[in-house]
Amino acid sequence: MHSLRKLLQAAITLCLAACLTLLTACSGGAKAIDRADLTYEDIHNTGLANDCATLPESARGTIALQAGSRYQLKEMCFHPSTVAVKGEPANKRQEAQFVDGRILTRYTSSLDSVFGDLTVEGFGLRFKELGGIDFQPITVLLPGGEEVPFTFSSKLLDATAEGTNLSTSTDFEGPYRTPSYRTSNFLDPKGRGLTTGYSSAMGLVPAGDDEELRKENVKRYVDGSGTMNFSITRLDAQTGEFAGVFTAIQPSDTDMGTKKVVDVKVSGELYGRLEAA
Repeated sequence: MHSLRKLLQAAITLCLAACLTLLTACSGGAKAIDRADLTYEDIHNTGLANDCATLPESARGTIALQAGSRYQLKEMCFHPSTVAVKGEPANKRQEAQFVDGRILTRYTSSLDSVFGDLTVEGFGLRFKELGGIDFQPITVLLPGGEEVPFTFSSKLLDATAEGTNLSTSTDFEGPYRTPSYRTSNFLDPKGRGLTTGYSSAMGLVPAGDDEELRKENVKRYVDGSGTMNFSITRLDAQTGEFAGVFTAIQPSDTDMGTKKVVDVKVSGELYGRLEAA
């Protein structure tokens, strides 16, 4: 009797597993979870707020754009999945290479609700970013233990693409602005800052032309610029939604002008929606 009960339990378990497998397979074309339908408790400490929505692999389409008409790309989301930092080569004869790092910033690394104007011009398409949650401070940990902070951004992105249609072969590329990681009120461990704090470390007399000491004492608000490429790989012509991938190369933090800048490469997933303005 005991053996029969075990066999029945095993059979029921296998049936449930098969049903769940079929249900998962059949739902492969569904969109990502709509965060608007979730409560705070559903999202809190899960990381869902950091994810971008997506489209099924079967979403393939083309949207014809008319010259002279006004369009906007809205609800754009850039979710970094990998970050690499360019390091100095061990051999001077070798070129510097990007080394993958681990993102320490857990659930606040994505840009979201980014929007801007899309126009059809003589050479093709042009996207000019206007606003949104378009910058995030991120820190990555390199294999050697070094931590590299930077401000991931899409501010003032001015990207162009060939063609007059939005399709799954559309590739945008252009420059953008990266704000300083530190603000003007930031104080270093010795109390030095740009608009507040001391002009030099307490008990330390500035040594005239000493370059290193002057860099540490004189804080500067340093903006940078990067280049972003984003490609549309999925497109729903009925809703105007699109998804894809992006890669951006931008400078790291300078600690208000006191540290050497290194290049940071950010790659990840993209989502957005096209609307007539």
